[in-house]
Amino acid sequence: MTSVDTDDQSARRAVARRLLDSSRALSYDPVREVDWETPLDTAYHGASPEWSTLYGTSYWDEMTPEQQRELTRQEAASVASTGIWFEMILQQMVLRDFYAKDPTDPAFQWALTEIADECRHSIMFARGAAKLGAPAYRPRRLVIELGRAFKTIAVGEAAYAAILVAEEVLDVMQRDWMRDERVVPFVRTINNIHVVEESRHMQFAREETRDRLRGAGPVRRQFNALVVAIASYCIVTSMVSGEVYANAGLDTERALREARSNEHHRSMLRSSCSGLMEFLSSAGLLTRAATWFYKRANLI
Repeated sequence: MTSVDTDDQSARRAVARRLLDSSRALSYDPVREVDWETPLDTAYHGASPEWSTLYGTSYWDEMTPEQQRELTRQEAASVASTGIWFEMILQQMVLRDFYAKDPTDPAFQWALTEIADECRHSIMFARGAAKLGAPAYRPRRLVIELGRAFKTIAVGEAAYAAILVAEEVLDVMQRDWMRDERVVPFVRTINNIHVVEESRHMQFAREETRDRLRGAGPVRRQFNALVVAIASYCIVTSMVSGEVYANAGLDTERALREARSNEHHRSMLRSSCSGLMEFLSSAGLLTRAATWFYKRANLI
């Protein structure tokens, strides 16, 4: 091992130690922190209205305040359900990555800490969606099967960059929701917990992505950039299920049509991902082919 490799490993362990220290100092127990007992107050939104897929459309303007609130509650539950789906993929990829590695390595211990966090988050999201009065929203069958393949074969920078994309997109919208007094209090608490704990996960994902890309050739970068972009497209386009509109009492056909052409929502997604795209570009993962998928997902 060269001195450069040794320095890289030392830096990686130092980051993992800091994350472990941060986790010990500031972590939450959703069972105790979230108010699960108070009945749902339907005078509140489930998410900031500006993040609704219909906000800014003529349909939104025609809806009653009650319909608008119900839609944001269904959309928040759908985002939570998609989060659970990807957190299960994330856990399997991280477990596979650290299988049979040195358990005394702080990075190994942090990986297990992250998995424990994600287990708690998934249960928290599941209980939150149920309290919002929503059914179990799931991605389309094709996306589920693509996710099954991705979690099985994705390794190295492809795995960690995809993890980062999913976490970054959620992070920006949840920062808005947790500060918004129009959002039902228990959802604000859930979002605050997720934002605080995911900030550590995102730092680790960035470090792992950079670390795995050291020495990567152009063919490998091109291939993994495309894999990450396709995964990102599937994640982002699955966040809000088309079923939310019927469950909110809306005309599904019209809602889908107006949501697809909603420039306001597209601009919200693009602005939320500006920092992420800068990182992917600096890492050499924003290739021409990858950019096509990010544009299709309204992330660029």
